[in-house]
Amino acid sequence: MPYMDNDSAGRFVRLYSDMILRICYLYLKQTQDAEDICQDVFLKLLLRETDFTSLEHEKAWIIRTTINSCKDHLRRAFFRKSVPLETARELAAPAVEESYLLDKVLQLPEKYRISLFLYYYEGYKVYEIAELLGKQPNTVSAYLSRGKRKLKAMIENERQLEQEIIVPGEAAE
Repeated sequence: MPYMDNDSAGRFVRLYSDMILRICYLYLKQTQDAEDICQDVFLKLLLRETDFTSLEHEKAWIIRTTINSCKDHLRRAFFRKSVPLETARELAAPAVEESYLLDKVLQLPEKYRISLFLYYYEGYKVYEIAELLGKQPNTVSAYLSRGKRKLKAMIENERQLEQEIIVPGEAAE
């Protein structure tokens, strides 16, 4: 088993823990599962026997491993997560980061959520996202464009509904 010193392990945690958790949460929408996958990714990283050729290679490997781990988790989650309805009522809701925009992004279909996150939050270029997701660059561009349109429409619809609710109340006064 390879040995990694505390400084190297600490560097990985400082650089990548937030990104890994965000990607996991985008896929899984559950804080506890995201934290579990994050630990798994770090374990795989620490046990990795070969070195990375560059920081870009390192980050790409971590993102790809995170995405694959999330997909594996989702494949087996159905069989593991089945509980009686009575038990589910007693469970506490996971703590979620309070953010209006994040809430809206999480309502988007997975392909748009992940593409928007990698592009806007992580700063990846379209061709890099395509490589990470195993898609064509044109497909990723379409995901970004459609995702932005859907996000804008959701926000505008919500604002319009808010205005419709406020306006009749003002007229009654």
